[in-house]
Amino acid sequence: MNARSALGKYGETLAARRLAEAGMTVVERNWRCGRTGEIDIVARDGDVLVVCEVKTRRAGAFEHPMAAVTPEKAERLRGLAERWIHAHGGAPPGGVRIDLVGVVLPRRGGPVVEHARGVA
Repeated sequence: MNARSALGKYGETLAARRLAEAGMTVVERNWRCGRTGEIDIVARDGDVLVVCEVKTRRAGAFEHPMAAVTPEKAERLRGLAERWIHAHGGAPPGGVRIDLVGVVLPRRGGPVVEHARGVA
């Protein structure tokens, strides 16, 4: 595992913890759909299915992680959500929501984890 993938995995672990602390149930992590892509975290928030994109950055290195979901990325996430639903027996009664968790790792101090609901 290289440093970049280790950073991403650490961010996803922090994101899953944040979602659980918010009362959500993590159903699956790193769900892959062939060459189409990957859903970082699939969770349940009551009767809503949540497809969660996680972006992790070191402070000052790149754009803020919350700015990382472009319209193209949002469209890809919607398509992946549809594929996940099809592969797992249909849509839940509460529908589907796409969330983003941004993790910033500062040079000093603990990580900053932000959760934005319904980004796409």
